[in-house]
Amino acid sequence: MIAVRELTKVYGETLAVDHVTFDVAKGAIVGFLGPNGAGKSTTMKMLTCYLPPTSGGATINGLDIFHQSMEVRQNLGYLAENVPLYGEMRAEEYLDFRGRLRGMDRATRRKRIEYVIERCWLTSNRHRLIGHLSKGFRQRVGLADALLHNPPVLILDEPTVGLDPTQIRETRKLIKDLAGQHTVMLSTHILPEVEAVCDRVIIIAGGRIVAQGSPEELRASRRATARVLVECRGPGKDVQAVLSRLSGVAGVELLDSSDEKLTTAALKAKDGYDIREEAARVVLEHGWPLREIRVEHASLEEFFVQVTANQAVAKTAAA
Repeated sequence: MIAVRELTKVYGETLAVDHVTFDVAKGAIVGFLGPNGAGKSTTMKMLTCYLPPTSGGATINGLDIFHQSMEVRQNLGYLAENVPLYGEMRAEEYLDFRGRLRGMDRATRRKRIEYVIERCWLTSNRHRLIGHLSKGFRQRVGLADALLHNPPVLILDEPTVGLDPTQIRETRKLIKDLAGQHTVMLSTHILPEVEAVCDRVIIIAGGRIVAQGSPEELRASRRATARVLVECRGPGKDVQAVLSRLSGVAGVELLDSSDEKLTTAALKAKDGYDIREEAARVVLEHGWPLREIRVEHASLEEFFVQVTANQAVAKTAAA
C-alpha cells in the first residue's frame, strides 16, 4: 500500500533524508519513530506531497507521489501535529467545507460527516466554533477531516498530542479499529503507544532507517541484555557473591540492599542460558527466603535509545 524506494531529501548541504526504503502492507498500522531532526517529519511531508523528493520516490496505493500528486492526496488522509483549522468556523461547517473542497456531493458529504462526527466523539461540539474548542477537541476535528473522504491510507503525525488520558485511550482504540479498512502510518514519541497500537515499527535516525520490525521482534533483538531480578532476604554482599559464581551468570548488580537484609539483585545471563532455576536453588540452599524471581526484558524504549544513540555516534565518527 505504501512503497518507499531510496527516498532522499537534501537542503543545501544538509542531507535530511538519506536513501530511505521501506514498505507498509495493506491494512497495517505502522509506527514511524525518530528523535528530533532525524528526518521523520520530512519523510512524512514527502509522502503526503507537501515536499518533493530530491531523488528516489514512493507510491501510495500504487500512485506515484511525484507524477501523480493530486491522485495521491485523494487517496490519503493526513493529520498534522499542529492541525491547521479555521477557528471562525463551526466544527460541522468546517467538515462540510472540506468535503466540498474534495468534490464530494451533498448526499455523500452529509453521510460521511455524520459518520466522522460520531467516530471522533464530536457530537456534543459539532455546532461550536473551532476557535472555542480545547486543543484535544481541535485534534478530533483534524482526525475527522482526515477520515472524511474515507481514504485507503491515513498518515497521522502525533495523533494523541494534547489529549487527556481517557481521550488517548479512545483515540488508540479508534486507530486500532481503523486497521484493515485503512492502512495507517503514525508518528509518535510515546513508546507505549507504539506497543499498544502498532503492528510494525520503523525507526529513523540521522536520515536513515536504523531498525524496523514488529515491537516484539525489536524487543527480542535485545533479549541478550534482559536481566533476571532476584529478591530475597539475605545480606547483599553475600547474595551477590553466591549468585556471581553461577555458571550461566555474566554479572550481578545489587539494586537494593536494605538494613533489613532484603536484597534485590539483577543478574545478566550469558548467551543461551536461562539462569532462573539455578538462581532460585542456590538462594534457597543458603537459607535466604526467596520473595521473587523474574525476567525483566529490554523495553522498546531502551531499544529506541540504543539504536538512535549508535547512529549518532556513527554519524559523528564519519564526520
